[in-house]
Amino acid sequence: MTQYPAVVIGPLFPDGAKAMVDLCERFGRYGMYSQENVESDLGQGLGQRHDSVLNFLKTGGRFGRHEDLKTLARRTNYFREEYAYGQTTLIDGIAPYLNHTAFAEAARAVHDRPIVEPAIVFANLMVPGQELATHTDVPEFRGANRKVMPQWLLVAMHHSGLFEPWRMPIATGVAWFHDCEGGEFAYYPDGADGPPVAHQVRTNTAVVFDADSVFHGVDRIASNSDEMPPLKPGMHLTYVGDKQWVVIAEDGSTEVARYRWDELRFSVSWKAYCFADERARDTWRAGGDDLSLDVVLERLISDLRARERILGPLPSKAEIALMIIDEYIVFPEPTLV
Repeated sequence: MTQYPAVVIGPLFPDGAKAMVDLCERFGRYGMYSQENVESDLGQGLGQRHDSVLNFLKTGGRFGRHEDLKTLARRTNYFREEYAYGQTTLIDGIAPYLNHTAFAEAARAVHDRPIVEPAIVFANLMVPGQELATHTDVPEFRGANRKVMPQWLLVAMHHSGLFEPWRMPIATGVAWFHDCEGGEFAYYPDGADGPPVAHQVRTNTAVVFDADSVFHGVDRIASNSDEMPPLKPGMHLTYVGDKQWVVIAEDGSTEVARYRWDELRFSVSWKAYCFADERARDTWRAGGDDLSLDVVLERLISDLRARERILGPLPSKAEIALMIIDEYIVFPEPTLV
């Protein structure tokens, strides 16, 4: 059984969570994660995280709650925006988080690599009744990342084990800046076959781990109603002052739902590349030995033939895409309530 280390940090900032909450409000407008997309002939029409969506529909989530498709979609249509990418900060005040020394130290422990390059900071906002389906994060490889290839394909590449020489080891830190009822961070530190750990969300704390390898998700956030508002791609969650947040419809003006700050779940994720030495970092920076989509597909199809999943002529691209997801991404079994 493979064991993956997780480092808990707290308190994260000596002055507490106020600066990050203020930053969240200043940013002000958050679109839906489901709106992110990369066009590709392979698996055309599949969602970016088609792997986790399929598993969520099949199992009903970590606790096996089976609901109709519309309700499940609303429960997972959460809101996300980037605060930093590379060393480009997209909002003033995020630099202390991006360059936090405790994150860097924890990243070294997670991957046992001395050189840490902070790369991305993004925020997730979830409303009452929502949850985050069990998944692993989107990995990166030299020449292959979420900007140029479908996210489900990148996930399958990592789980296949066929592209380790090109993999960019990434450490992920997830931090919380207010207490939340429900919405526990559930993860599988002993692999998909091991038991889950439910980490309770607490103000000004964080967990750092290998999110590309460790299955994890968010348990359902407490709600006073079993009904979910009609959330769908194209909507935005907007701060309107006085600790009030409003979901705005696709037309940009119609109010769909309104929430107090203490009803929401706010987390900020930090990601950093980890390198064994300067040569590995320089190879990445120079773009040397990069993967192409053709090389990726050739290697996956060759392996599928060796496993006798493909016999004879190649199936359609859509069939190949679903075959790749099914063959390489093996999810934890749900814990039935």
